[in-house]
Amino acid sequence: MAASNSSSKLFRVGRSLLGGLSNNAFAGSRPSSELARLDFLSQQTRTFIQMRTNLKVVDNSGAKRVMCIQALKGDKGARLGDTIVASVKEAHMGGKVKKGDVCYAVVVRAAMQKGRCDGSEVKFDDNAVVLINKQGEPIGTRVFGPVPHELRRKKHLKILSLAEHIA
Repeated sequence: MAASNSSSKLFRVGRSLLGGLSNNAFAGSRPSSELARLDFLSQQTRTFIQMRTNLKVVDNSGAKRVMCIQALKGDKGARLGDTIVASVKEAHMGGKVKKGDVCYAVVVRAAMQKGRCDGSEVKFDDNAVVLINKQGEPIGTRVFGPVPHELRRKKHLKILSLAEHIA
């Protein structure tokens, strides 16, 4: 009996902690307009690329997906044009890099918005990187998808020249 009593207390605590989420099991006490607003705000959250962030690889180095181990600049994390240390999580067979390799990468697309000098903002739908070696040269020979021109200020001119579209 004591176990069932403590589990019901945990459920009540969990319910009070999860009250802001729009889950149907807990949504009985909130009006639908407030739930729609909370759901919209939860979808719009954009954060820095930080440790354990999964990123898509957009070059032909052989990797499909990497996980950020460390952002080399900034306290909060990496943004467009920043260099990170990443671990390869998925790779194509016969590529230049293999699953488990640790390599450097440049962030070429980030879901977090970045302001430009002219007052506009740029943000992408996904987080994507291009793998580079220790000298800062790309491992692959092609870069797929749009790449922002902010990489020019960060001295990643080789990536810009390989890109098929500059945004």
